[in-house]
Amino acid sequence: MILGKIFCCYSSTLLMGKKILPVLFLCFFYCNLWGQQDTTLEGNSKADSVKTKKGWSFGAVPALGFDTDIGFKYGAVVNLFNYGKGDIYPNYLYSIYFEWSRTTKGSGINQIFFDSKYLLPWKIRITSDLSFLTEQTLNFYGFNGYQAYYNHALEDEQSNQYISRVFYRCDRRLLKFTTDLQGKLTDNNLRWLAGIAVFDTKVSSVDIGKLNEGKAEKDKLPDVPGLYDRYVSWGIIPAGQAKGGTSNFLKLGLIYDSRDNEPNPMKGIWTEAMLMVAPSFTGNKKFDYTQLALIHHQYFTLAEKKLSLACRIGWQTKLSGHIPFYMLPYMLSSYQTYDGLGGAKNMRGILRDRVVGDGFAYSNAELRYKFLRTMLFKQNFYIALSGFADAGMVTRKYKFDIAGVPQDQRYFFADNAEKPHVSCGGGLHFALNENFIVAFDYGMATDRRDGNSGFYINLNFLY
Repeated sequence: MILGKIFCCYSSTLLMGKKILPVLFLCFFYCNLWGQQDTTLEGNSKADSVKTKKGWSFGAVPALGFDTDIGFKYGAVVNLFNYGKGDIYPNYLYSIYFEWSRTTKGSGINQIFFDSKYLLPWKIRITSDLSFLTEQTLNFYGFNGYQAYYNHALEDEQSNQYISRVFYRCDRRLLKFTTDLQGKLTDNNLRWLAGIAVFDTKVSSVDIGKLNEGKAEKDKLPDVPGLYDRYVSWGIIPAGQAKGGTSNFLKLGLIYDSRDNEPNPMKGIWTEAMLMVAPSFTGNKKFDYTQLALIHHQYFTLAEKKLSLACRIGWQTKLSGHIPFYMLPYMLSSYQTYDGLGGAKNMRGILRDRVVGDGFAYSNAELRYKFLRTMLFKQNFYIALSGFADAGMVTRKYKFDIAGVPQDQRYFFADNAEKPHVSCGGGLHFALNENFIVAFDYGMATDRRDGNSGFYINLNFLY
């Protein structure tokens, strides 16, 4: 009966929007290895009860998903949790996340992510990420938000302005390693942050020949320069940056965190102030720079155990030096670093990496309603609905010279003043044992210069 409700809700979600999306068969299960269940933590009925967890558990899903920006995903995701004796549940001793996945638009994820508050002495938390990410057709729209001209007709085969389906794309290979440490200060909720990161980035034109392999002549992509190629030939992307490079940086910061539950808090504050430094002595011989990131999250309980409001506001800016163009589209945080702004992890429904500059601000507001809580296969389980609004804009422009741009091509640099890019939408979330959450989000852009809409299947709430 419960599974029937899940699939009905899921099918309804996939039918949202102007186009009917094909219904993927989502198969997810949750196994309890060497673990036990204990006493009820909350609730007065069987449907509302929450059992403590002990020992090792893992969540596993086939990586069957969809993201408007990267296409249909296939592969596998496994998330291991160790709850120890159960006295810290729903917190865990260790979390180990593995993902191997590919998408129909040429993206690939090979990732191991580790998180623990208990591995190191003195209650120092460690999070570490080793990833190799491939993008055959990574979104590239230029710099400074609305000052970068976007016209969907240029990638629409039915339009008389059509140039190529991959006109606003480039190829990127990213090898990423990060390790962050957090330790408590005088206040129980106040922590220091120190971390290191290595981003080895390789950028190139879209490999048209590879994408055309096996296609009928009428379906082949034209071998024409895309926007990235034009930026390189015009000198907007300097020759020394055009093929990418390696950035090694240090992260220092302060964090205040009073959340009651990290995966989906019902109350609390999570505020971060971080300084990211890429000095020349760590190997950044060509480009040394400093960035500042300020992020505030706040969670409000509107109905006990059922309804909450989650808010986030952030600002990230360059303080000194020169950030190479391939390091601009990243949103810093103390947990993980995501592409942004635009797309699944920050402004849902807006084109991925649409808002890129030396500095930017963003905000999110989301209502979350846990309308069903029960036991499923002897595991704690709930389903939640959400409604959200996302926004962001460039606050410090990335400087470049258009002297090398032919007069008849300067329309790619609009005179429009930058303003907030806004989207809104809703989501459906399935959570097992409070920590393993499968999320379905559908967002719509309010301005056609940011695209139309986006549908995403991922893990976890956005923040």
